[in-house]
Amino acid sequence: MKAEELWATVVGQAEAVRVLQAAAQAPVHAYLLVGPEGAGRLAAARAFAGSLLAGQDEGPEGLRHRRLAAAGKHADLVEISPQGRALLVAEAESIIVEGSRSPVEAQRKIVMVDRFHTAEPEAAASLLKTIEEPPPTVVFVLLADEVPDHQITISSRCVRVDLPALDAEVIAEKLVAEGVDGERALLVGEASAGSLTRARMLVADPAISNRQEAWRSVPRRLDGTGAAVAVLVAEVSDLISDAEGPLAVQHKQELDDLVEREESLGLRGAGRRDLVGRQKRELRRLRDDELRFGLATLARGYLAHAQEDDALAEGALAATALITEATGELVRNPNEALMLQALFLDLPSLP
Repeated sequence: MKAEELWATVVGQAEAVRVLQAAAQAPVHAYLLVGPEGAGRLAAARAFAGSLLAGQDEGPEGLRHRRLAAAGKHADLVEISPQGRALLVAEAESIIVEGSRSPVEAQRKIVMVDRFHTAEPEAAASLLKTIEEPPPTVVFVLLADEVPDHQITISSRCVRVDLPALDAEVIAEKLVAEGVDGERALLVGEASAGSLTRARMLVADPAISNRQEAWRSVPRRLDGTGAAVAVLVAEVSDLISDAEGPLAVQHKQELDDLVEREESLGLRGAGRRDLVGRQKRELRRLRDDELRFGLATLARGYLAHAQEDDALAEGALAATALITEATGELVRNPNEALMLQALFLDLPSLP
């Protein structure tokens, strides 16, 4: 894989690519890539790793380094992800061990740690010296949704590169290039929550238009009563659950494949636990993304009325502020039904 092909795997993150390409010419000990999953941080990290491993070599060996790194299969690219909801001290210890080992094939070794924002305070503290002063042949690449307060010190020891959520238009353009109908691509782009990964899954989702219309209908069906709110909350919650269908099918296939491999090898290790943990996180993220899609659809509806009817403008703008506040609460993993009930009770009805 040539260098330009490697970096082309990173979609819609031109500034991050520019920074990482420059960094690859004279790398330091650690980098922190911050942005939501699906916005390209994994592809960017692998492209960066491929550049570090291949260097300026455009011959067969350099092409091989880049190709393997882009696929996450290079012997000198170690990818580590927390097995559960958080990165624990025991896992931090294994990261320290990996960081002490020499490269096998290339001149450098890349230790990539995904979901670093989940690191418990003790785990982050135990990694500080290793990340700050690794062996000269080791580069750490940390991937995180955000930088929690207890990680400010360790983040200050890294070069930070931000990868924001992708614009809906960027996602739609990429989908069209992949053969998706333009109108469908725009709808999916709006529903993707800035994630190309989610967008590709939604392309084959036949019910996405129904979910969008259900959210659009909420303001018209509010009448100030708790009964109407209860019905609406139940309906959108059921629609979100229905949206889990394609992912549930994928998860079942993954589990079936794992069972088949275990039976063929006569082994049963930690792979199942890791898989189940990842699948639970993916389902939680899907529900959050569906909520963000729905709340964004709701906000656009109120904004449209604010622009069309001056008499409704003040109430509609106040409604968008409430919706924005509710969207921000999603990072705290609130009770989904209670959050929607409280929001819908405060929202004004629209004609």
